[in-house]
Order: sequence, then C-alpha cells, then structure tokens
Amino acid sequence: MELKPETVALAGNPNAGKTTLFNALCGRTEKVGNYGGVTVELKKGEFFTPHGRRLELIDLPGTFSLEGGSPDQRIASEVLSGKHERHPAPDLVVCVVDASNLERHLQLTLEILELGLPTIVAVNMVDMAEKSGLRLDPVKLSEELGVPVVPIQANRGKGITELKQAMRHPFPSAPELRWEKGNAEARRSFGLKTADLAARRATLHSTNLSDRLDAVLLHPVLGWVCFLAIMFALFWSIFSFAGIPMGWIETIQESLTGAVEGRMAEGDLRDLLTQGIIGGVGAVVIFLPQILLLFFFIGLLESSGYMARAAFLMDGVMGRAGLSGKAFLPLLSSYACAIPGVMATRTIDSAKERLVTIFVAPWMSCSARLPVYLLLVPMLLGGSEGGTVQALVLLSLYVLGTGTAFIVARILRGRLGPDEVKSHFLLELPPYRWPQWTYIFRHVLDRGWSFLRKAGTFILALMILLWAATTYPKLESDDPAAVISHTIVGRVSDFIEPIVKPLGFDGRTGTAILTSFAAREVFVGSMAQLFRVEVAEGEEEQETRAHIRDRLAAEKWPDGSPMFGPAAVISLLIFYIYALQCLPTSAVVAREAGSWKWAVAQFFFMMAFAALASLIVYQTARLFGLA
Repeated sequence: MELKPETVALAGNPNAGKTTLFNALCGRTEKVGNYGGVTVELKKGEFFTPHGRRLELIDLPGTFSLEGGSPDQRIASEVLSGKHERHPAPDLVVCVVDASNLERHLQLTLEILELGLPTIVAVNMVDMAEKSGLRLDPVKLSEELGVPVVPIQANRGKGITELKQAMRHPFPSAPELRWEKGNAEARRSFGLKTADLAARRATLHSTNLSDRLDAVLLHPVLGWVCFLAIMFALFWSIFSFAGIPMGWIETIQESLTGAVEGRMAEGDLRDLLTQGIIGGVGAVVIFLPQILLLFFFIGLLESSGYMARAAFLMDGVMGRAGLSGKAFLPLLSSYACAIPGVMATRTIDSAKERLVTIFVAPWMSCSARLPVYLLLVPMLLGGSEGGTVQALVLLSLYVLGTGTAFIVARILRGRLGPDEVKSHFLLELPPYRWPQWTYIFRHVLDRGWSFLRKAGTFILALMILLWAATTYPKLESDDPAAVISHTIVGRVSDFIEPIVKPLGFDGRTGTAILTSFAAREVFVGSMAQLFRVEVAEGEEEQETRAHIRDRLAAEKWPDGSPMFGPAAVISLLIFYIYALQCLPTSAVVAREAGSWKWAVAQFFFMMAFAALASLIVYQTARLFGLA
C-alpha cells in the first residue's frame, strides 16, 4: 500500500511567481499573470524529487500577510496554520520571494517562520534583480533566517533542480527566531535589516527601466492618455486583425456546405446538416479570431506588468464608485469572462465591497457579447467591418456598460453602509517584464478550445433544436411567411411579439434573445436561422455576418418601414450591454456570495434594467426620427 505523499505548500506575496514555480515543478499550465489576484483558490499537483520521493504541491493564494481579511488570504492563513477544514498543515513550506522586493516579501516569510513549520525560501527572479544593479547574497540570507535559501528563475526553469534537492528528507527543521514572536514592529525591523545585509545595490537612488516607464505611464495626465490609447488599440485590433482568419473559417464553412449539398438529395436531413449544424455553429465559430485576440491582449497586459499600473490609475475612479483599486482587477477580468472575474473578488478584504463588485461584474462586456457587437455595430454605421469609427463605437459600448456599473455600485455601496472594519487598498507594482509568451499562448489556446468545445456540444445541441423548431410542424404552402408562422418558433414569435415590440424587436428577434439566455454567442446563429439566411457559394471574401446584415437590412414591418433601422439596432445593443444572459455566471455568483438570493436579485434587476433601458432608447430615438 502506497503511503500518502507529504505536502509542500507554496506561499508568497502576489507577483512573487508562485504559480510560475508551481508550473515548473509540476509541469502544469496554470494561468500566470504579473498582477495580484490570479490564484484565488488552491491549486494542487504532484512532482518527484531527484531521490524519487513523490510530493504533493499546493499553490496558495498570494497574500501580503497571514492576518489579511479577504477570502483568499484567509485560505492561505488557515492552511498554513492547520485550521483549514479540508487541508491539514503542510509538511514543508516553500516561501517564494521576489529578489527585487526582499524588504516587503520577507515580512510574510517571517510570519510563516513564526508558525514553526519546516521552511525553504526560494528567491525568485534573481536575473531581474541583478539587471537592476542588485547583488544578492543567498548564503548571508540563509544565515540570518536560519533556513535554506535557493535562488531560482522559475520562468526559465533555473534553480528548480537545486530547489528539489533542498526538499530532501528529512525536511529542514524550524529555525530559532531572532526576533520577538508576534511583535509586528520587531518583525519589520528584522526584515529590513536582513534585506539590507543580503541584498545591496551598486548605487543608491538608481533608476531602472520600470522607473522610467512609470514616470510616463503613471503620470497624472500622460498615464491616462496612454491607458486610453492602449484600450483603443485593443478594440481596434479586434476589428482589424481578425479578417483573414475569419475568411478562412468562412471558406471552410462554405466548402462543408457545398460538399453536403453535392452528395445528398434535398430533404430534412440535408437541411439539418447545412442549416442547423454547419450554418448554425459556423455563425458562432466565425467569431473565434476576435475572442482569441481579446484573450491574447489581456494576457499580454497581465504578463508584462501593465495591469497593476492600470489598477493604480483606476483607484481614484473606483473610489468615486465606492470601491477600491482592488475591485478593478476582478472587473477587468470580467471583460474576458464574468466567471473568473467574480471568483477574483476573493482578493477584496471588505465583504460589502466584494458583494457590490460581484453584483456589477457582469456589466463588464465579456467576450460572449463580442459576436453580437461585431454583427450590429457595422449594421448601425451602414458599412463593412473595420475602421476607426467602428472601433470607437465598440469602445463606447464597453465604456457605457462600465460607467453604468460604477453608478449602480456607488448607489448599492451606500445602501449597504460602511464596513465594520476599515480596509485599505494595498497594491504592489511589479517591475515590467518581457511577456511570458508560452503561458500567454497556452492560455489563449485553452480559452479557444473551451469556446470550440462549447460550440461543439451545447451550442450545437441548441442549434439543432432551434432548426427543428423553425421546421416543424410543416405546412404545405408556397408562402414562406405562412410556413414559418406554422412552426413552433413562429407560434412562439407571435406570442412574444407584443411584449418585445415596444423595444423595437419583432417576434423572431425576441425568440433569438430567448435562446441567448443560455449563452449569448447563440444569438447570431439564432438570427441566421430565424431569418433564413443562406450563404452563397463562391463569395469567399464575403463574411457570414455580412450576409446576416444584408438579410436583416431588407426586413420590413407590415407598414413598409425598416425593421432594423438605427433605433432598433441601438435598442438591441443596449439590451445586450445590460442583460445578464449567462446561467453559469449566476451559479458562480450564488456560490461566491453565499446565497442564491443575491444571484436571483442580480438576474432580475439586470434583466429589468436592460428592458427598461432599451424601451427608453427606442422610443426616444423614434421621437427624433431615427426609426
């Protein structure tokens, strides 16, 4: 019978490189970001020492202190102290510290040493420290702390073998403390003295590249100019760089459709394959390049160290909304997906601020909204995709959702009242680093595969059901309108049209909205099926969305007026900015908030807000003749 492996816990400040070391030891590909809040729960893995011993590795959330009040900090503290209900105290702790920030990072190390656990200190990013003029003495640091110290460069795998060698059995014993246990001031003084002895700069008051960049990027005026320019470049790239791969996807879709039509006789089965499966799923998959670009640029900002600067800049703005800069990182993560954004709120100390951040996080336009925006924005502007104007409109949609979220957060924060224990915003600005391309591309590929897996399972099933609902029951008639009205979708559309018409939508659009409550990405495919969009062969340069837009632009109301005029398109955009159409997000909100009541209240509030906003926008636009 094999004995249970001994446990090694990785502990350290945010940005110390714990998750990078975790990946290097275990061969995993967990997400790595150069800012606090990436690891918001325990990650587990296994590895073998050079002596063949199997060890279990736990990556604890980054924390500045074991006395922090946020959920992720409490997890780290409870595991290390042996108070966690599912995880006993580890057999060994590896304290990961940044060589460039020993003064701050040693404070947590000293707290952990007071627990009396066997400890090894892994001094990470030694190369970066040396480039900045720092001279590290690992032997002196080990003498002062009384524990083994191993210099490493986790992102390049340097020092990993030496670190494993240091984990030989028996583990190093806990050191005798050379400061007064439990005395924060004594601990701080000892840490500063130790850092001064073990790490020296060649010249005092020297500046490095990060300092020079921060002089511009954190400037009260130039910093905001750079921030807005970076955000604009991100959205412009989404429109401009994805055209070629989208053309490839469209060509594959057309080839598959042509192959099926050339080998099968007309009938329901061929229609199911071409319209329901290839056409429905293809109308969603074609947005994969934009989604990959979004995750790539967010990963680039995270890995380079700019994300922490963006949080610093936004702290003042967040304060006006009743939040702190700590809320910025979860909200920014929500632009990619609200689920990890909601989970990242565990880094927030204030329970009330955390609830407010969870409540407004879905209003950060996630990647699932991109297919809707990229379909409707060119339609609103009456042109093909691309260009500066469309990038500005797309950016304004994100700004509108974010601005509204801040207003609602301010109101809700005031109603919840002040915190019983006042919290402070503490953020470490890591040095700028060359992006870790391996981890960025792996993360992008993981997100892309997750999207394709969703398209191949859930979205595929929904598209098949929708095709069946637009086909059956059949009516023998030459009138297409009568045929569609006789189907299940036609009857549903007739039923809901009086409800959605004041918002500027017909019954088919309302039905497409209903299908997208399970997943927003489905909306485009639903519109393609409900409006019977057919993609002509041989038009490789024409994108699928262009066909959908052309079909929608030709739709008329019974009185002959355009069904998708500017007012209706704006109303539809407004609805998708505010509506909470993601059931998995609601499930995560219920778990993180500790109550389904909060999730249910959030869902119905956002749905009512979206409907009311669309109603006001559409009716106002009609008054000004924009219908």
